[in-house]
Amino acid sequence: MDILIEKSRRLLTARDQGVIFLRVHVRLGFGANDGPKLREGDGRTPEGNYVISSRNPASRFFRSLGLSYPNPQDALRGLQAGRIDESVYRRIVSSPSRPAWDTPLGGFVMIHGTPPTRRGDWTHGCIALENEAMAMLFRRARLGDAVRILP
Repeated sequence: MDILIEKSRRLLTARDQGVIFLRVHVRLGFGANDGPKLREGDGRTPEGNYVISSRNPASRFFRSLGLSYPNPQDALRGLQAGRIDESVYRRIVSSPSRPAWDTPLGGFVMIHGTPPTRRGDWTHGCIALENEAMAMLFRRARLGDAVRILP
């Protein structure tokens, strides 16, 4: 299975063996229009290629799929920009499918459900979709499945 998220369109498309089984509108981080995630607390949703690194059937937001943000490319950009040091960089790149979520680049980026009262972009960088769609995605998603997030 693979998941494509188009931030500009607020659209998630999930395919299984090349066949689309889910296409839904999503809500993003409150800073999603400002570009890719750069640091903890910026409210931006990352951009790049990730994998599903965790599954939580009892998430605070219905169900959740953790993403491998920050990945090695995020870490390199962070190192070059001086947002992280060499030791944090090495920690991130040493385990690309199991992210270091406790760095200055931020972490705990998830695809998750949505409380019924939430409207607009409201997450801290996550991708939120209606609970019914999240249930369908969660049933089919497996650890290691590809997630691509485009601007």
